[in-house]
Amino acid sequence: MSQSITGSVLLAGLLATAAITPGAAEAQDKGKGVMQETKTAVSDSWITSKTKISLYADDRVKGTQVSVDTKNGVVHLRGKVDSADAKTAAADITKGVDGVKSVKNDLQVVAPAARKAVDANDAEIKKQVEARLAKDAQLKKVDVRADAGVVTLKGEVASITAGAKASEMARSIPGVRSVKNELTFTR
Repeated sequence: MSQSITGSVLLAGLLATAAITPGAAEAQDKGKGVMQETKTAVSDSWITSKTKISLYADDRVKGTQVSVDTKNGVVHLRGKVDSADAKTAAADITKGVDGVKSVKNDLQVVAPAARKAVDANDAEIKKQVEARLAKDAQLKKVDVRADAGVVTLKGEVASITAGAKASEMARSIPGVRSVKNELTFTR
């Protein structure tokens, strides 16, 4: 009788362990996912920093003219540079940074003589787009950037329809050459 009780206790223990193990494995997988996201975020910020330092250290590019963003190892270059050579050099420098998977080069070539007029125009375009989007409750938190008449929209909106509406509203502003919609949506 003692053996059957011991066997029953042992069997119950194994069944309980089997029932707990899948949940534990799932929790462990979630932990790994969070850990991977954290590593990616650290890697992306590290890549951004290394890229900026490399651009500042190279005489072919004025580091102050280039904005650098990184997501999942993809580096996005924005801003206005003085020449096509500077644009090419910025991309080459960035490709040489450890951890960079690819480069999205959206640098605009603007001659130094025309820079003042373009910068003033971009500031006005940005202001007008922000004012127009602020009138819509769904679009108030959209981040707007203007570079040589190219408007970039970033942030999160409620739906793909709201994102499309933001693009249309920005496109209707005088001086906007094109719109890059980088909005994400929650539904």
